Amino acid sequence: MNRSRFGDLEVLCHTPSGPVRETPLLFVHGAYTAAWCWEEQFLPWFAAQGYASYAVSLSGHGRSRGRTYLDSFSISDYVDDVAEVAGKLPATPVLIGHSMGGMVVQKYLERHTAPAVVLMSSVPPQGLLGSAFGLAFSKPHLLGDLNRIMGGGQPQMETLRDAMFHEAIELERLQRYYHLCQPESHRAIWDMSLFDLPSLARIELPPMLVLGAEHDVLIPPDQTRLTARRYDVEPQILPGLGHGMMLESDWRVAADPILAWLKSLDL
Repeated sequence: MNRSRFGDLEVLCHTPSGPVRETPLLFVHGAYTAAWCWEEQFLPWFAAQGYASYAVSLSGHGRSRGRTYLDSFSISDYVDDVAEVAGKLPATPVLIGHSMGGMVVQKYLERHTAPAVVLMSSVPPQGLLGSAFGLAFSKPHLLGDLNRIMGGGQPQMETLRDAMFHEAIELERLQRYYHLCQPESHRAIWDMSLFDLPSLARIELPPMLVLGAEHDVLIPPDQTRLTARRYDVEPQILPGLGHGMMLESDWRVAADPILAWLKSLDL
């Protein structure tokens, strides 16, 4: 792994040891996390498939700028972060966004182009309210604890397990992720709920892959289908995975379809 600075942004990078494909990949993390979530499996694995693979920690996240004023950052600021990194890569990257990162990617497309995008358990273009209402009925304790995390509190260990994983994750690994998680910007959450949703009229759609997880309690499959319907693509609901699909032991269930799709586009 190479940890580099793109200005004041933390970017993790894995490059292939052999021939390099022309189009790099840029991974965009979701709320409460940072670039580290891609470092576990996805970055080294996609590099081994020939892709220069980058993951940005958005402003206020990981080791990027602005941790002390996290709540000031909007989804538009996160879009600017992605554009800043994408503009410094050797070629225009495929964007792969998870959860909140998927919303950032959708908003990015209002102002920028990409050769292709992947939305993984993405906040739908209709916003967060649908999934929040569903969570309020199905797992009210989980919604309450997520709100507490947003306010700077530490999550319960069981909240992290319920929110992110379908597998019976071992305690040691869960504790490691627990200590890497962080609060999220109130402003960004409100943007995704109501105030800054994507305008499809402003988006020039590239090829798009929409992935959801069978056991996702945060962005359940019906929300993934809403996203796919809005963009007129067929969703893929991945069996046996929870919301944190790139961190599950069966992460290849998510990675393999992305690789096959990229190859089908000759990227």
